[in-house]
Formats: sequence, structure tokens, C-alpha cells
Amino acid sequence: MALNVFDHDEYRPPVWKSYLYQLQQEAPHPRRLTCTCEVDNRPKYYGREYHGMISREEADQLLSQAEGSYLIRESQRQPGTYTLALRFGNQTRNFRLYHDGKHFVGEKRFESIHDLVTDGLITLYIETKAAEYIAKMTINPIYEHVGYTTLNQEPTLKKHLPLSPEAPDGPAPAKDDHNTEERLTSLVRRATLRESDLAPKYEKVHNFKVHTFRGPHWCEYCANFMWGLIAQGVKCADCGLNVHKQCSKVVPNDCQPDLRHVKKVYSCDLTTLVKAHNTKRPMVVDMCIQEIEARGLQSEGLYRISGFSELIEDVKLAFDRDGEKADISSNAYEDINIITGALKLYFRELPIPLITYDAYPRFIEAAKITDPEKRLESVHEALKLLPPAHCESLRYLMAHLKRVTQYEKDNLMSSENLGIVFGPTLMRAPDLDAMTALNDIRYQRLVVETLITNEDVLF
Repeated sequence: MALNVFDHDEYRPPVWKSYLYQLQQEAPHPRRLTCTCEVDNRPKYYGREYHGMISREEADQLLSQAEGSYLIRESQRQPGTYTLALRFGNQTRNFRLYHDGKHFVGEKRFESIHDLVTDGLITLYIETKAAEYIAKMTINPIYEHVGYTTLNQEPTLKKHLPLSPEAPDGPAPAKDDHNTEERLTSLVRRATLRESDLAPKYEKVHNFKVHTFRGPHWCEYCANFMWGLIAQGVKCADCGLNVHKQCSKVVPNDCQPDLRHVKKVYSCDLTTLVKAHNTKRPMVVDMCIQEIEARGLQSEGLYRISGFSELIEDVKLAFDRDGEKADISSNAYEDINIITGALKLYFRELPIPLITYDAYPRFIEAAKITDPEKRLESVHEALKLLPPAHCESLRYLMAHLKRVTQYEKDNLMSSENLGIVFGPTLMRAPDLDAMTALNDIRYQRLVVETLITNEDVLF
């Protein structure tokens, strides 16, 4: 497939739906009902909207004059607790009010009572007027037709992939217009760059986090307005996709991480890293293994002997700062144990281990099988549970470690010795007690030993 950056014949910009935005504009405005007399023991974080210990009936009478009016009262039933009384829909609604440095009645936290009430009135109004509409928002989303990717993938693809015969001149350069790039949302970028057939097809779930959007924002899944004052929706921390919280539950697992969001190499989710850099495996794995095989296979105690921790940390910082441009040659680090240490550190710092938490029990169960043939079959089945990027990285590592064992006479590293080193590095017990985790160490060693010995059969 040709890599065309701007194909105006195919691209049709999405139509952002304005109905919910119009409703937000129509929502009642907050009206603070101030108390005209002095109130004893008023909490310091409340203002003149605090009316002390009054009844629900009194609050209802005070608020009956205007839609959107509100006050705060102390509960008569539970002294020391506070209630936000709010007029909406010609009735007074009462909400238990909390303060922990910020004000809240639910999940959202606000700097001021005014902001809390503003957001509450918007939410109540929209959910009252458009309940049926909201329930159907995820039907026929624009995401299914437009999709999304990230603009900064273009230089990466151009660098790593051969040019397609369909596009002998390569991708057309993007316009040097900062404002144009800023206007491109992560949704629209699907139209400005189509993924190459040669790119790795690893599936990745989105890493959604609750997000406060400044200014009007529209959901990039359903194209509807994201209403509210704060925390209007969620944003993928890896690719920047902006969607409603309810839409995030149905977004496909097709995150395309953006290098502007993926700031480091170490301690980064493995699939996120390879998709952000458009590689089959993490560059730190490829580069370290290539360096080790070029000058270290005969080094005694390879992987068992540790390099200086300060220099290993230097290598880590170099990868985080420079990525594939990091210099790990013998000119920079003469001791090969520094490179092996950096590789082991990378695997140890993965937030999800190379052999994932989900797959861990199956590998341990396989290691406990005494019959070699049945154990091999069980390990093979366990490998199917690994995400593709994890499985590919494990395959590459095991093939390397198999080559290490071929120099055992020089480096004294057998598959058993490498299993002792890499077992706890590649596998971490998910929430097991200390005694169980300790007992698992011998099985972790056996798993890695089996993977190395049978690398050509298992992968």
C-alpha cells in the first residue's frame, strides 16, 4: 500500500454534532443564595452560601424563587455533615457534600462550589433533555468510518520501511504549518496517513485517563460534544484519542501510540513502545543483543556477572534520551557486562513482564509437569496467551540465549545457568504471598531453561 500523506480524494472530514453543545449553552446558570445573617461554626471552605443547620423544607422554600439557585446547609439528621441544596426542574435536589481540599459530591472534584454547581446543572440538564440520545450515541460512530492514527508516525515509517513501488517518490511532505498540525485531531489523522502493510500489526488497548478539556471538545468516537466543566471525558495517554467515558468502553483495541506521548524507553509498556516506534521489538532489545553477539559471546559469566550499576544507569538514560541513536559500542562501554546489565534492567522494569501476569500461572503449571513431552506441549499452549509483541520479543531473546549456550565452553553459561538469571527477570508472580513467590523461583528457572533448549520447536 502506498504511503500517501494527504489524499483529498478519499478524505472526508467528520461532521461534529452540535446538539449536546447547544443543550449545554441552554443549561441553567448557578445562582448563589447568600445567607444575610451571621452563622456560627461556618466551615472555612464555605462562603455566604452556607446557611447553617436548616431543614430540607426551609431550604426548599428559600430556593423556590429561581432555577439554578443553590445553598449549603448542615444536616439536622447527621450534624457535622453538609448538604448541597440545588434547584433544578422545579424541585430542590439534595446532595451530600464533601471536602478534602476540593469540593465534590461524586467522582469529580472542584476548586469552588460555583464550579461544582455549574457542572452539575449542565449534567442534569443534558441528561434530562437528551437521555435517549446519549444512550444511542455509540450507534454508527464516525470512528468506524474514519478511524484514527497519529501524525508523527510519518517520519518513523519513512525511516524504517522501504518505499512502496506504488509511491516511488515516497510520502508527500506535510505542510510546514504549525496551526494546521494543531488543528488535526488524532481522529482526523487517519485521513492524512494510512498505515503501511509492512508495519507490525500488534493489537494494543488504549490507555484512557480521565481528562479535563479546555474549551469545547468533541468525542472522536461518536462525534458528539463532550459536556461539562471538568473531566468531560477520557484521553488516551499513549495516542491522545479523546472520547466520552461511555464511548471508551466500545473503542477498538487499535491504539497507535504517539511519540509525543511516549517519553521514554525503560519502564514503558512493551506493546506501546514498539507501536510508537513502528518496530517488531523494542530497539533496546535488538541493539543490546546485536552488541553482545558482536563482541561478548565468549565472555566468561555472560549475564551472570554484573556491570557497574552507575554505567548501566547511564545506558538506560541514553536509551530514554536518544532512543535508537544511543551509543552502546565498545568505544562508549568497553565492559560487555554493562550492556547485558542494561538489557536485564529493561526487562525488570517493564510494567507488565515479558511473560505477562495473565500467562504466568500457565507457565508455572507447565513447569511442574514431570513428563518432558507433556511439559513442552503445555509451554507451547502457554505461549499462545502472550500478546504478539511480547511473544516476538521472547522468541528473539530465546534464540539469542540459545546462541549463548553454544559458547558454553568459553562463557560457562548453560541453559540452566541462564534460566537462573532470567527466570525472575522475565517472570514476576502476580500478587502472590512471599512464600509462594519464593517457591516459584525454581519453576521460573525451569520455564526459561525449557524455552532456551526448545527454542526452535516452540517458536
